[in-house]
Amino acid sequence: MSSKVKEALFELIRSMSKSEKRYFKLLASRHTIGDENNYVILFDFIEKMAVYDEEQIFKHFKGEPFLNRFSITKKRLYDHILNALDAFHAAHSVDAQLQTQLHSAEILYNKSLYDQAKRILKSAEKLARKNDRYIVLQQISKLNKRMLENEGYSDLSAIQILEIQSQDEELSKRIYNTNLLWTSKSLVFSKLHTKGVARTDEERIEYSRLIEHLQVPDHEASFDERYMFNHLMSAYHFGIQDLSGCANFLNKNLDLFEEDRDRISQQLSTYLSLLTNAIYTLESLGQRTGANKLLQTLRKLPDEFGSALSEDMQIKLFASVNSVEIGVLMKRGDFEEALKRVPQIEVGLRTYENKITSIRRAFLCFKVATINLGNRNYSEALKWVNKIFNDPDLDPSEDLLAFTYLVDLLIHLEMKHNKLLPYALKNAQRYLKSRNKLHRFEKAFLQFVSKMTKVSDQFSEMETWESFLNEIKVLNGEGLDKAALEYFDFELWAASKVLRKEFPELLKERNISLQKNGH
Repeated sequence: MSSKVKEALFELIRSMSKSEKRYFKLLASRHTIGDENNYVILFDFIEKMAVYDEEQIFKHFKGEPFLNRFSITKKRLYDHILNALDAFHAAHSVDAQLQTQLHSAEILYNKSLYDQAKRILKSAEKLARKNDRYIVLQQISKLNKRMLENEGYSDLSAIQILEIQSQDEELSKRIYNTNLLWTSKSLVFSKLHTKGVARTDEERIEYSRLIEHLQVPDHEASFDERYMFNHLMSAYHFGIQDLSGCANFLNKNLDLFEEDRDRISQQLSTYLSLLTNAIYTLESLGQRTGANKLLQTLRKLPDEFGSALSEDMQIKLFASVNSVEIGVLMKRGDFEEALKRVPQIEVGLRTYENKITSIRRAFLCFKVATINLGNRNYSEALKWVNKIFNDPDLDPSEDLLAFTYLVDLLIHLEMKHNKLLPYALKNAQRYLKSRNKLHRFEKAFLQFVSKMTKVSDQFSEMETWESFLNEIKVLNGEGLDKAALEYFDFELWAASKVLRKEFPELLKERNISLQKNGH
């Protein structure tokens, strides 16, 4: 009977914030029968579980009548929780308010209370227009038409009928534009996630084809249309390795949220992603002032929303804040400070375990691996790399995995694993070739590692490093292979060998230079 697997009721309870749980218990207590409320008792027990185990529930509640029809009990508890969540969020959710108003208007219409139905629909229309809910506006229009038909079109002129048609056409246009933007955005992001940024002229052309049909939203466009267009264009410019263009559209979306700050709480997950992307981009461009300002905003989010955050949002905040902070510290060459953040990342990964998505988990592990690599803690770096390789949930086509193979080779190289290195090299070659990820930089790096397995003295080793560094500089100068250095700066690592300087020291020097040219 043991069922230590994901279970809908368990997942729902674990996703609830403290405020949501308190509200559910408050509602449940109002429906207590006798001295006990089985739903609350079961809720409390499941809430304390680290892993769902039905055998443990039956053992604990042995003899309780509700176990005789436990599947029904679970279903009813699940429904009670959803009803409580619906009531809890109704006051803060525009969509919930609109659905309630529409339902109320329909009830009044069916009771022939047309004037009352019209008043509610007028209020709903005002709220829907304010929040760009075009599909709801279509539903309101449909109900209004039914009432006009029921009244025999009294006091309705031909001009008014044509005006209704014009309004319907405008709604259809807005819905069409939103759907078109969503499709284009999804195609660009799908390409980014599966293929990574453009590394050839052909791949740049492929990205351009995905947006060539788009038009800039007009002055009547909704928040969602403008946001989605800017979001799409920032992703496109990132995809073709144009960080300045990417930053331009990210800033436009930040301005949209500043103009309508109520949207932040309504679309917190979206705002969080926007902040982290903007921080990364501005930092990469050397615009430290702007990056610092947004970083402070990001750090305040957990305190600003507190217990209202769902577990899903807590996980996203944990992953995003830590990932972007250590990313910034590493770009600035402050590896010692970045290393201090590792314990809290370890705690978070243990706390959320499999609840954090595989790609978020992999990115954090990769960052920790490169932090340790930069601090020359090679054994520790290798441990974190192996966490990525051993993750069964990670999509093998992820771009990150390709660079994990390269970092793995670098670690083995630094650890003088002369016997293991040829096998690791073959594994990397096999993976990159099978996934069509053997770009010019990857080929150059693999050839460099192959040569390093054959060097017999320090002079030859230094010559090999110098040759590799010169080759990277050429590729980097051509632009398309800069993406390889975004995951880890192999060029600067090679320079540290040739110049006999510490890797973090060179990063600090580069950061100072970037700041002089940035803002």
